[in-house]
Amino acid sequence: MVQVISGALVAGYLVAALFFLRFRRETGDRLFLAFAVAFAILAGQRAALALIPSSNRSELAIYGLRLLAFVLILAAIADKNRKNR
Repeated sequence: MVQVISGALVAGYLVAALFFLRFRRETGDRLFLAFAVAFAILAGQRAALALIPSSNRSELAIYGLRLLAFVLILAAIADKNRKNR
């Protein structure tokens, strides 16, 4: 059941990344590119959690990817707000 839910999350993250890539193409805004990359990282992180057996994976490294994605989102938002001032 966990793998099914993880698969749905991966698909959702990838769909969100594709939407942000489309918005990036239409507007040319870096914010949307950062969001697309962040959601792609989240999809990879969730796929790694589902595919790598719990005995062989490094939890810290896998959850570090999630932290990287959230830091990327925060940095993109801060950069967008700083440019408008």
